Amino acid sequence: MGTLAKTGALLRMVKIEHSVFALPFAYLGAFVSAGGWPGWRAFILLTVAMVAVRSFAMAWNRLVDLPYDSRNPRTAARPLITGEITVRETKTFLAATAVVFILAAAGLNWLCLVLAPLALVWSAFYSYTKRFTPMCHFALGSVLGLAPVAGWIAPRPAFSLPPILFFLGVTFWVAGFDILYALQDVEFDRENDLHSIPAELGVKPALVIARLSHVNAALFFLLGGWAAWLSWPYFLTWAIVAGVMLWEHRLIKPDDLSKVNMAFFTLNGVISIALFLGALITLA
Repeated sequence: MGTLAKTGALLRMVKIEHSVFALPFAYLGAFVSAGGWPGWRAFILLTVAMVAVRSFAMAWNRLVDLPYDSRNPRTAARPLITGEITVRETKTFLAATAVVFILAAAGLNWLCLVLAPLALVWSAFYSYTKRFTPMCHFALGSVLGLAPVAGWIAPRPAFSLPPILFFLGVTFWVAGFDILYALQDVEFDRENDLHSIPAELGVKPALVIARLSHVNAALFFLLGGWAAWLSWPYFLTWAIVAGVMLWEHRLIKPDDLSKVNMAFFTLNGVISIALFLGALITLA
């Protein structure tokens, strides 16, 4: 396989397009923390760090879930299953992305560097949670929830209330749509002793919990904007986002899961970008 084809397979393995979920929230944290443009250095290093750690987390997940993914018809076309990417290449990729992440964090400030190893450990730990708890969706949410916190401390090494509220918002938001995504694997998870809320409780209760998670997400996104002293463009965007999350749940019914992927990727990609743009307009 040529270099270009191998690169494409790596990008497909880590689903690079899913960076749209976390990266806008990292930018939101950085811009709000800096009160506007955080500077090219912080912006570029934050971008590199976010892409690297997300790629690390996804590659780790693909590696440790290989025994399950190889038996699941839904995941049979993944590059690590088809042999487009080998286990050895995946381990090399993991080492490279971890090093890039640490170096980018070091280039930002001392606090980012100190917290970088913890972020790597937590992003790897998520992959094991489905083996012992249905709360795995919230573990994944907390990994992506680190994005606005990372963005906040990128321009200056200090914590505050807004990134914590945005962390909670992202955690519940991701958990909600990950529960919806897990609806596709209910029978497989039960047969393989994997724990998810849909597999443990059934489809209807899972839909209720996903809906409540998104209610909480909307509330924390609202409180985050309030704590950060954002103005009406953000709150107008927030209202639109809350409406999109509500519509997302109208697309999926217990007896019709055909629109799960639309709800998972298309609508949720819009949500993260919209909230960042709302904050950006406020700060302009």
